[in-house]
Amino acid sequence: MSRKLRLDAVLIQAVIAGALSFSHLHDLAEAAGQDGWKAWAYPISVDLLLVAAWRRMRTHADNRAAWIWFVIALAASLGANIATAGLLDLGNVPAWLRILVAGWPALAFLGGTLLAHAPTTPEPAAPDAAPLAAPDPEPTPDVTVERAPDPAPELPAAPTPPTAAVSASAPVVAVPPALLDHARKVADSHHATTGARIDSATLRARLGVPAPLADAITAQLV
Repeated sequence: MSRKLRLDAVLIQAVIAGALSFSHLHDLAEAAGQDGWKAWAYPISVDLLLVAAWRRMRTHADNRAAWIWFVIALAASLGANIATAGLLDLGNVPAWLRILVAGWPALAFLGGTLLAHAPTTPEPAAPDAAPLAAPDPEPTPDVTVERAPDPAPELPAAPTPPTAAVSASAPVVAVPPALLDHARKVADSHHATTGARIDSATLRARLGVPAPLADAITAQLV
């Protein structure tokens, strides 16, 4: 009940203030040389700019421009109220006030256009709900798995070239010609890079072959 009475009192006060301000603006515009319907259009223009600025302040986050135009329209309304309260001779309005009244429609149109077409600042999006924490995985036993070296593929036996010199310490192992050619390229590359001949351990690591086969290839590369 109290809220309804308070709301009614605010409405009555707004109607009284609007009517008085409307009348004062009309009288000032008429005294400044705006007769007929033009004198009635001035208070409407001021009130519309006030409403547009107020709506902009209520509905947008960036309302600095709205505050500026609200103050301009409020100054025009308060100025008319003060000027028609006996402080100004309405029969002899100064030239600067006539110029101000005559230029008000263009100023009000500019303010209304800027308020209506000003870019809106998007509201920050609400942060998404935090995802549910995944359950901790069960601890796994620390087991070290050693991988056994893959056995070398069985290569078809091939006759050893008669000119190949096999070291007496290395076992006799048949080396395929294709593998020997590839090993020779690896050895040449190693020699060009390091300046030294490739040894059996390095050749074994580069080719991935068993030690006996690497020794046999090294012996044939001498």
